[in-house]
Amino acid sequence: MKQVRVGVIGTGMMGCEHLKNLLGLPNVSITAVSDPNEEPLTWARITLGDAADGVQYFSDHRELLSSGLVDAVLLASPNFTHKAILDDIFATDLPVLVEKPMCTTVEDCIAIVNAQKTRHALTWVGLEYRYMAPIAELIRQVHSGVVGELKMLAIREHRFPFLVKVDNWNRFSRNTGGTLVEKCCHFFDLMNLVVQSRPVRVMASGGQDVNHLDEVYNGERSDILDNAYVIVEYANGVRAMLDLSMFAEGSRHEQEISAVGTTGKVEAFVPGDGHIVIGERATRKTREVEVGIDPDVAHVGFHFGASFIECKRFIDAVASGVAPEVTVEDGLWSVVIGAAAHRSIDEKRMVDISEYGIV
Repeated sequence: MKQVRVGVIGTGMMGCEHLKNLLGLPNVSITAVSDPNEEPLTWARITLGDAADGVQYFSDHRELLSSGLVDAVLLASPNFTHKAILDDIFATDLPVLVEKPMCTTVEDCIAIVNAQKTRHALTWVGLEYRYMAPIAELIRQVHSGVVGELKMLAIREHRFPFLVKVDNWNRFSRNTGGTLVEKCCHFFDLMNLVVQSRPVRVMASGGQDVNHLDEVYNGERSDILDNAYVIVEYANGVRAMLDLSMFAEGSRHEQEISAVGTTGKVEAFVPGDGHIVIGERATRKTREVEVGIDPDVAHVGFHFGASFIECKRFIDAVASGVAPEVTVEDGLWSVVIGAAAHRSIDEKRMVDISEYGIV
């Protein structure tokens, strides 16, 4: 296997998660990391363990990019830094995996899409939920036609509040893009992938009702939403819905996904019980299909092996020179729906995607 030298930009929670993923890949050498804060660099050293001695550490990502030490980079810095750092990466010929969301605004995402058109190196967007075993099997079953013609897709995420990040950057929508961009771009990407059509209208209702209400930083109160309902209408007539609550720690499943078509229904659960459920209208019966984490996943981590699979496929694409599975266009459309949902909540109206001028 071709050995790929990889650098990681941003060594907070997800940056260190990716370091663990990369350590499990035999054709990867981690050669450099960067973070402007010393504490996350210390986290990286701890995560790397015995492998830390051969790694160069930088406080400025531009020094990493110009070091000549890397063949590819993973970008896991705070959301609001993605656009500027991607601009610097795009000035090189280095392949990059950028964590979700690709950018915090639709305008910045469009700029990245346009810039990628003039670039030879690949850009892969980190939307790893599509690689979780139950979700991947649901997608496969729907696309195989087991539900007939898809009509409805529902995603529920009931989970814990946002985690604490360095300098509390994720407590403010201006830094994250808003909860429905920061967190939910994963689910809007799944909607787009399952439905296989473009969204045309978005209607949402949401608020900040429980979490972070008393959190004030430098005189500014946290403003991130902690719950919402989002309905998305697609050009092919399919409707999709997201039900989000971030004060629902007492849930059996963090995510529940159901796809309903003209002849049946498929349900997936994360964390699951090792199966998905398929129901048939004609017989009114259900059956279980076993699914499980691939035994070749070396690091299961926070996302049930999905981020390891994502990293492996990214590295394989870099090594073999093939196109990314998750493109900048995918990154753009996952953000568009979130941005439209926030606009719908703010302006109390249905939002047409045409308002963003995207063809």
